[in-house]
Amino acid sequence: MTAHPTERDDAASPPASPATGTAAPGLAVVEAVTRSVPGTAADSPAGTAAGTGSTADAETAEATTTAATTTEATGVNARRDPRVFLTAAAGLGAVAVAAALFSGGSSSVVAAVAGVVTGLLAAVSLVTAAFRVAPRHRRQPAAWRWLSAGSLTWLLGVGVRPAADGTPFVLTFADLLMLVGALLLAIGSGLSVKPPAYTRGVLRQAADAHLAAASIFVVAWVAVLGPAFRRAHEPGTFFVTLALPIVCLLAACAVAPAVVASRSGNRIVGLTGVGVLAAITVAEIATALARLDGDTPPLATGLVAPAAFLVLAVAPWAERDRVRRPLPAALTATPLVLAAVATVVVTVHAVSSGRDAALSVVAASAVLVLLGRLFVLLVETAGMRRLVDVGEQQLRQLAENTGDVVLVCDHDGVVQEIGPGVEATYGYRPEDVVCRPIFDYIHPEDVPGVQALLRQTAGDDEMPDRHSCRVACRVRASDGTWRPTESVATRHVRGDDLILVTVRDLSDQVALRNQVTHLTFHDGVTGLPNRAYFEERARDVLTRRDASRTAVIFLDLDGFTAVNDSVGHASGDYLLGQAARRLRSAVRADDTLARWGGDEFAVLLEGGPAGGTDAQTAIDLAERLVRAVSSEPFRVADRDVALTASVGVAFAEEGLPAGDLLRNADVAMSRAKELGGRRVEVFATHMHADVVRRLEISTDLQKALLENQFAVEYQPIVDLATSRVTAVEALVRWWRGGTIVPPEQFLGPAEDTGIIVPLSEWILREACREVAAWRASSWDIGLSLNLSTRQITAPRFVETVSEALAESGLPASALTLEVIEEMLVEDAGDTITKLSELRALGVRLAIDDFGTGYASLAFLRQLPVDMIKIDPSFVSGLGSDETVTLLTRTIVRLGHDLGLVVVAEGIERAEQLELLREMGCTRGQGYLVARPMTAREIDTLMGSPLQNTA
Repeated sequence: MTAHPTERDDAASPPASPATGTAAPGLAVVEAVTRSVPGTAADSPAGTAAGTGSTADAETAEATTTAATTTEATGVNARRDPRVFLTAAAGLGAVAVAAALFSGGSSSVVAAVAGVVTGLLAAVSLVTAAFRVAPRHRRQPAAWRWLSAGSLTWLLGVGVRPAADGTPFVLTFADLLMLVGALLLAIGSGLSVKPPAYTRGVLRQAADAHLAAASIFVVAWVAVLGPAFRRAHEPGTFFVTLALPIVCLLAACAVAPAVVASRSGNRIVGLTGVGVLAAITVAEIATALARLDGDTPPLATGLVAPAAFLVLAVAPWAERDRVRRPLPAALTATPLVLAAVATVVVTVHAVSSGRDAALSVVAASAVLVLLGRLFVLLVETAGMRRLVDVGEQQLRQLAENTGDVVLVCDHDGVVQEIGPGVEATYGYRPEDVVCRPIFDYIHPEDVPGVQALLRQTAGDDEMPDRHSCRVACRVRASDGTWRPTESVATRHVRGDDLILVTVRDLSDQVALRNQVTHLTFHDGVTGLPNRAYFEERARDVLTRRDASRTAVIFLDLDGFTAVNDSVGHASGDYLLGQAARRLRSAVRADDTLARWGGDEFAVLLEGGPAGGTDAQTAIDLAERLVRAVSSEPFRVADRDVALTASVGVAFAEEGLPAGDLLRNADVAMSRAKELGGRRVEVFATHMHADVVRRLEISTDLQKALLENQFAVEYQPIVDLATSRVTAVEALVRWWRGGTIVPPEQFLGPAEDTGIIVPLSEWILREACREVAAWRASSWDIGLSLNLSTRQITAPRFVETVSEALAESGLPASALTLEVIEEMLVEDAGDTITKLSELRALGVRLAIDDFGTGYASLAFLRQLPVDMIKIDPSFVSGLGSDETVTLLTRTIVRLGHDLGLVVVAEGIERAEQLELLREMGCTRGQGYLVARPMTAREIDTLMGSPLQNTA
């Protein structure tokens, strides 16, 4: 990641590429930033110390300075530190200058030797520092190279000056070299620091430079230049001789305001460069005056510039990346101060000379008042700037307190400043982030977009200053992970080429969102995709060209409800997890298995050419799923639970919507369940038609119950010995639109929908009322009613029977309630309890369809039954099947032995009637005896035997 403290000398090497594995500076944070900024931004003062978090806090800045000094002291390898060699070179240079002094050489030669040695030392030091010291800003190495070039050019001029002074020219080739060197030094000094805050006007900088240079020139003119001018014989020669110091003065004044106003720690070299220009200006003024007088320049003035170059050689190694205190307004107002001094000097000179003294005083007072007003304005502006700085810092601290990372970058994607939050969030030290490119740490897929946005931002000057942009992308943290981030970027108020960015790490939010998405489309119990995902996937598959190759399988666990009821829902969920694993192992890798809901699962089969082979493949998979469920018991709650599965298969058709395909598979599964389970059913069109018809019937049943569309018919039960009617069985009839609906078409839907309960209550009350009326006419007749499963399990079933008997006045002994053997097997305990309560009321009980194999003889002992009704399947075989005849005779004899009334159902032929009489069967009913009749038709049979049974 970052260089070890003992390897500080390698810190200036180019940053490692991500491919090397070296942890990158926090450019991961910045990458989200730079791609977002659509407009140009304002510069910020360079040099804000990374990790200090405040540009105005002196104590924090001082602490950072101390830490940086300590790091530098411990981070330099003494054997490879360039400062060791520079110190040795400086010592040798001092020895050379001393040797020139004591050798008795002229002052110009001594100055030339000192200038060459110190200039060369400064040039070498600056070039070495440009490659060895890790700068805070990218412009520093370039600035130091400019200063090095200026030093080399100046030392060439100084070196050849002793020889050039013998020429008759006013300005020699050496002077031109020194002039170019001074200009290069000015450029390097200006580039060594970032432009100061709030100084974006070139005209303002030029005006300040001119004001400072003119003021200094005025003072110098009054002090020394004016008398020399008056002594000069040729004015033109005078000004040409002063050209070099005047240009140096202008260059120094041009860059000094920007360098002095900068608050960054990297202004040391810039300030030293300005000092060098000032030293050159002083030395060259002294040299020019000596030339005009025909004298040799003093040695002291000749050594001023070399001394300044010696300081410049040390300056790059004294750089510290720390924030300095804002300069006082008085210092930033140096041009105004110089103008005021110049005004005072000129005024004093005018008064002392006695020329236009009054006018000079008035003019000077006006100028001083104007300068005073400008100074007050400057102080107020500085106060407002400090308020802006405080507000900016508060905003940064606020953003960092919320967990955001605050940074400043340029349009090239290079980080200029960054807050300390980058270390806590992304694991990078702030000092490792600054001045590093960001593109190596942006996700490769996001790099082109960031680069394009940076180019657009750099070239768009019409965007509003306060325009901001929000962008999201992935960045790399120090541990190598890619972090999703969201950044808000806006123009910085301090520089046109800077962007202020707040970066927020969205890793937790994205992880939570992914978790929510997973939970939205996956089942929490089995871990399989859920119904929502399956439906979406089916819609997507059916939009393809090969949609006809798709099949859907629905699977339902038979008897799973009993698992929840017996061992609890938690154990039921555990069983579902086991079932899901079995099913997952049975399906293909490219098939989609989902939990549809409850104990139902669904499989989506994709691919394969359409045709019979694919249909067989789907059916084979369906059968494999059935075997996977029923092959071995599930181990739940320390017990083995055996389950089976009902499976439905449906195939896609051209233009068939996904919803219809899923419905078809569900219908086929329901059909398999109705047929007993543990089987596979393939959807056929009639299945859906049956379902629709049953749904329509269920809807119409509710309406029919409200509109009294039902009627009760009665089928007589006769004494086979006397042919007299002893009882009637109440049968319901539905007249829908004038057409009778067969009972087998609506009794099933009525049972499924629960309408059978209110319908049976209505039949019970209506039949009890009719039979009670017949009995009131001295007709000893009984009533038989069939009970449904839902009716028996209804909460108030026994109370309903009791209320019907009480309302009609029918004796309880005249009512016989019939139950089928299946009802005695399924939930036998509850059923027997309720039937026993009815028997306690005096109601008689009968087992309908006796002999079909569901009940055992044990129920005849557990339940006080009064009657058994032989199933019509036995009666239909009498006389034609000896086995059936034998079984029927056995049932009749068994009933007699148990003291039960035996009723034969479905008598349709005379030989059946004769055999039943011969067997001793006491009662019977059927179409041969009598068909179902209305209540009015039953009235005609009152007290008389039926003729067709005689």
